Amino acid sequence: MTPSPLLELGYVARAHGIRGEVAVRPFDPGSETLAAVERVRVRTRAGQERDLAIESLRPTPKEDIVAFEGVETREDAEGLVGSKVFVYREDLEPPADGEYFQGDLVGLTAVDEAGQELGKVVEIWATSEVPNLVIRGPGKPEVIVPFADEFVPSVDVPGGRIVIKPPEFEEER
Repeated sequence: MTPSPLLELGYVARAHGIRGEVAVRPFDPGSETLAAVERVRVRTRAGQERDLAIESLRPTPKEDIVAFEGVETREDAEGLVGSKVFVYREDLEPPADGEYFQGDLVGLTAVDEAGQELGKVVEIWATSEVPNLVIRGPGKPEVIVPFADEFVPSVDVPGGRIVIKPPEFEEER
């Protein structure tokens, strides 16, 4: 599995002010990735893509207020609302051993420790300290697993596979 040169970071949530700024909401609220890059690729709802240079960025607790070069008016900014925001892999420091870009986990085939397929990682919810993997497979119940060593003993991004040890829940009595 060859990794994509782009990693999806989040989306343009809304226009901000009258000078063309937008609010970019990253999927991981704690992400500082946008502050570490000089450019992004946006894909509008209509499927049009373009690279935009970051002029300035102001982080807030839920989103980053961003001014892009060439986006000068509120109307320009409103045209970006709903766009997906990607960063270039080459613009980022590579992850350390045992660490992964979250975007590389989406699409991996999830199997249990016995090798039985559970489905594919379709989403990552960054709603707590530890991201949660959302796994769906045809005819199988959705599985949500914390991305922690206890529940994810093995990740093979090049092989397109992740081993999952789903949490056990007590049955209701």
